[in-house]
Amino acid sequence: MSSMSRTSHWLPRSAGPAAADRWALPRWPALVGTAASVAGLAVATYLTYEHFTSSSTLACSDSGVINCLKVTTSSYSAIAGVPVAVLGVIFFAVMLVFQLPPMWHRSERAVRVGRLAWAAVGLCTVFYLLYAELFSLDAICLWCTAAHILTLVLFGTTVFATATYPPPENFEI
Repeated sequence: MSSMSRTSHWLPRSAGPAAADRWALPRWPALVGTAASVAGLAVATYLTYEHFTSSSTLACSDSGVINCLKVTTSSYSAIAGVPVAVLGVIFFAVMLVFQLPPMWHRSERAVRVGRLAWAAVGLCTVFYLLYAELFSLDAICLWCTAAHILTLVLFGTTVFATATYPPPENFEI
């Protein structure tokens, strides 16, 4: 299959033959990934603010199963002394860079593998935090759940786009 027939259906009609020789990826992975990263960065920034202000303005229930205060002030709210919310800011900031449209068109193996690996790190962290919420704390934080869902969206988008759309022909494994 030629690169023209493999990629041309994703290119705008005005794109010439030179554009068809480039690796073309549909726009949706970058758009969904960028939007989820920005939203996740906002949630993680809010949770970081709450962490450093002693959760004084946390907009979430503080009793029953939905108990953001219990979750965000528990021993599970830090890993190796670093607040999980700060780690969330770092995760979503790095994912934002990886998800920007120009990064999806980079042909370097390090970018493709790095994006996939970073998304997997996020998903593993979500599993750990969900386990802590459900089985150790018996409480759920809605803000944390939003960050978990956004991480899952990022992982799913990244895996699907990486598996479905082959790398450029000059990509070496």
